[in-house]
Parts: sequence; C-alpha cells; structure tokens
Amino acid sequence: MDRLFANGAVNAGQSGNGPPLFLFHSLLSDRASFDAIVPDLSRSFRVIVPELPGFGGSQTVSGGLVEVADRMAEAVRDGAGGDAAIVLGNGYGGFVALQMAIRHPKLASKLILADCGAAFSQAGREAFRNMAEASKAKGLAAITDVAMRRLFARAFQEQHPDLMRDRREAFLRTDPEVFRAACNALAELDLRPDLGKVTVPVLVLVGEHDEATPPPMSHELAAGLPNAHLEIIQGCAHVPQLQSPKLFLDAIGDFLRG
Repeated sequence: MDRLFANGAVNAGQSGNGPPLFLFHSLLSDRASFDAIVPDLSRSFRVIVPELPGFGGSQTVSGGLVEVADRMAEAVRDGAGGDAAIVLGNGYGGFVALQMAIRHPKLASKLILADCGAAFSQAGREAFRNMAEASKAKGLAAITDVAMRRLFARAFQEQHPDLMRDRREAFLRTDPEVFRAACNALAELDLRPDLGKVTVPVLVLVGEHDEATPPPMSHELAAGLPNAHLEIIQGCAHVPQLQSPKLFLDAIGDFLRG
C-alpha cells in the first residue's frame, strides 16, 4: 500500500505492523531493490519504503544532499508518528540517512548503513563526475553498463539475466537531472568531520565485492562513528539485499532485534 508523507512530497510503500522501519534505496536502483526482504521484515516491523526525492512519485527538492536529507527527515517524522524509527539506507540512501542523522540527531533510534561511507576517494569522486558528464552528453543509456557494474559483479549479471533486465529498466526510469545532481553532490561530499554527532547505534554493512563504495569506505565510516559495528557480507557487491536476501537479513537480524 502506498502512502504520502511530508505533506504529500514523499511517496512510500508501507506494509506490516510494529515499530517503523524505513528503507532508503540507492541512486542506481529504486525502492523495488528491497522487495525480496520486505515480506520478512514486515512480520515484525511497519516497513516504510520511500522513493527518495525526484524518484518515482516523490517530488524533487532544490539543492543538494542537505536538502534531500531534510526532506527525508520530514518523511520519517511524519511516517513514524512519534514512535522510535530505525532507518536503513543502501548506497545513496545510506548517504542520505547519514546526513539526516547528523542534522536531525534525535530522529532515528538506530541506523543501518549498507554500502556507503562518509567520503569518496579522489578516484571515486571522478567516477561520479564522469557519470554525470556522460549522462548529460549521451543520456542514461550510455552509462547503463557502467551503472550495472557498480551494482553487481559481472559473474552475477551473467547468472541472473532476468533480474539484470529489470534493474536496467529501473535505472533508465531515473530522472536524468536528479541523477546528475546526486552524482555531483556525492562527488563533493565529506561527512567525516560530523560523524561524532551520530551517537545512536549504527550497523555498517558492505558487500565484500562492492566496487561502487569499496569496503575501505565502510571501515573508515565505522571507525569514525561513536557507536558503530561493521560487518562484511561475503560474496556480495553494492546491493546485497538483492543479490543475497537471506545473507542480508541474517546480517541485520540481531541488530534489529537488539
């Protein structure tokens, strides 16, 4: 069931009953990337899966990651209805969740940050700038192969052609301007000086083979947070909840229940 939050600005799917659990999707995917884990999570939680600003039925925001995070803070506040909320972010959604927690420290009771970080290396920054420039010059179709390589290892792509067809179509539905704005924001991002403001418990996860946000980023993130635990998900890349839903659920289970 879809619902609107933040005065109608954020469209979200909702299922289950219990404490609110928000799932923020990545830049190269959409909220369907959580479809395989929502049924299990919704047995214990009211699972809310928003479309981030500019994606799907959610309105765009003017500005950068700060404005996106503030919009999502409104949605979490609205959707949680005063209850303590857990927020899980994957990739870009993880950066949004982290920026939100820095700016709104009382909003989430726990965070799960999957395959993100606090800042990119110089090579990582250049990759985002290159994707933004290429998409502007040639369209999203020109960088679809690059985008899929950042999500999934080549062997996984070859073994799951139907899933890859679905993920390619989902990526091509992304608003090109929203995509470029997010790429440019991530290319400039450095949240390391503010990590000390996030005092809630944080589970930092990363796929062993993640090329988009490599494991060293998660090591740095976990080390900079006051109350964080790091887990590596073996055999997975940037979207482990799609690649191996059971491994992902096993990785977050104890943290969610604790």
